[in-house]
Amino acid sequence: MSNYKEIVTKAVIGKGKKYFKNKYNVTSEVTPSTILGCWIINNKFKGYVQGDDVVVDGSFDINIWYSYDNDSKTNVINDTIKYNEVINVKTKLDVDFNDSEIIVRALKQPTCSNVQINGNTIDFDIEKELGIEIVGDTKVKIMIEEDEDKWEVFDDTVTEEVEEEIDNEVNEDFLQ
Repeated sequence: MSNYKEIVTKAVIGKGKKYFKNKYNVTSEVTPSTILGCWIINNKFKGYVQGDDVVVDGSFDINIWYSYDNDSKTNVINDTIKYNEVINVKTKLDVDFNDSEIIVRALKQPTCSNVQINGNTIDFDIEKELGIEIVGDTKVKIMIEEDEDKWEVFDDTVTEEVEEEIDNEVNEDFLQ
């Protein structure tokens, strides 16, 4: 006869990823001539539940290296960009995930894909991809078997007959 038991455990109840391409700009004190480079560092973020969505608050530092004064001088703009992304994550079950743990991963770190100069303003596009997992309580139903498996008996005792058989089969001249 078998019956069922329920185990309460933590499991991934929702999972998804989303690609973002956002436009930002910074203002320079002088009019840039050429963009020489763009680096993004210190990407930090955290996720939380807001209603039926997951909200990711984050920030990164951007460093834009540019030339000015007819490409005779260079400068670097350092700025911290804050972002707020709202993601609708589908859950595997119709559950309320307000008490769940939200795990956010950067599947693609922010990178600068396009930079343009508009007077003293530098416009740039940032691409990133975030992966979200929602970990919450769930139940697993398992079948319990009442019948116990029989124990196998191992017979490994050496009798006089076994010793005699070994002695008879051994070739004492095998090294020659």
